[in-house]
Amino acid sequence: MKYHLSAIIEGYSQGYFLMADDEDSGLQWYSSNEHALIPLNDRFRYPTSLRRVINQNRFTVRINGDFRAVVKGCAERDTTWISTELQDIYWELCQAGWAYSFETWQGTELAGGILGLAIGSAFIGESMFFNIPEGSKVAMVKLVEHLRQQQFTLFDAQMTNPHLERFGSYTIEAKAYQDLLTRAIGQKCKFDLSMGDGSKE
Repeated sequence: MKYHLSAIIEGYSQGYFLMADDEDSGLQWYSSNEHALIPLNDRFRYPTSLRRVINQNRFTVRINGDFRAVVKGCAERDTTWISTELQDIYWELCQAGWAYSFETWQGTELAGGILGLAIGSAFIGESMFFNIPEGSKVAMVKLVEHLRQQQFTLFDAQMTNPHLERFGSYTIEAKAYQDLLTRAIGQKCKFDLSMGDGSKE
């Protein structure tokens, strides 16, 4: 591998993230003047219609049930920065205990998922996708519940969009983000693979 895992974790710990402009170009480190955060307090919200879907128990939740499939699903979105090289890196990070896929399933079908890195008490979301409507939205709600249970303090979504804003996402400037990130990185926190509600992980 061209990138050492320790260097990658160090890069993310400083507020950078890896991206590929296209499949044929190499990976580059990027930073942003603003970062989008998903609140882990009572600012987090979601539509009543989604609450009904959750209450119907149409989906089960797993962590790393099929990590490679989630990465592939994220990479196949219309707009993506996840090249084959970056997919391989995510898999190495997963095996080393840094990267996770938070998934929803409908029976034996992968409904949706969120890909991210857990460093200290920070969860850095990389991408999300769905195969079944509402799959990724339910994953978002369940992921926030899981992060709260594990006492994570920061959920970085990197860039906001109308979809994330429905969950209460907001942006902060780079310096304020770096202060939050530094504190979160310094707090030991484990991304537990077991689910508090008994769902299959």
